[in-house]
Amino acid sequence: MPRKHLIIAAAAAGALASLVGWANLPDSPPLSAGAVADRVVVEKSARTLTLLRHGTVLKRYRVALGGEPRGPKRRKGDERTPEGVYRLDYRNPRSNAHLALHVSYPDSADVARARAEGVPPGDLIMVHGIINGLGWVGRLHRLADWTDGCVAVTNREMDEIWRAVPVGTPIEIRP
Repeated sequence: MPRKHLIIAAAAAGALASLVGWANLPDSPPLSAGAVADRVVVEKSARTLTLLRHGTVLKRYRVALGGEPRGPKRRKGDERTPEGVYRLDYRNPRSNAHLALHVSYPDSADVARARAEGVPPGDLIMVHGIINGLGWVGRLHRLADWTDGCVAVTNREMDEIWRAVPVGTPIEIRP
């Protein structure tokens, strides 16, 4: 390989390493170790997930959403993130993404609406980290809404949320 190609390749590798390093720096100080949230609020238009305790913000995270983020989830496969008040009703430590908290979508109203429209409502809406094996992407994952309707954060952020959010915690997903 000619010397100029080696120099270009080395520069590109260095730039990529710097970008990946930056992408994995924390955005903010860590959540305190003993913090426990009693409510989670997702604001789709702001691309944020907020942990609250007695109405006080514990921490706010930037998120990626479903590939079609505007409007509520209407049916399976629409890539929309639901809107409404649900519960984080179980944990999946072995999901295809780094940890996952299940959102109780669809509720009875979602099922009834979908049935009336003759479509399946969809399911398996989660708050999760990055797809396993791609965690190095870090906060770069937020450059696009890439989930099938879930709410995604970095793996480091998901570790904090996992520790701070007990099963049964309400989650409100706003437009």
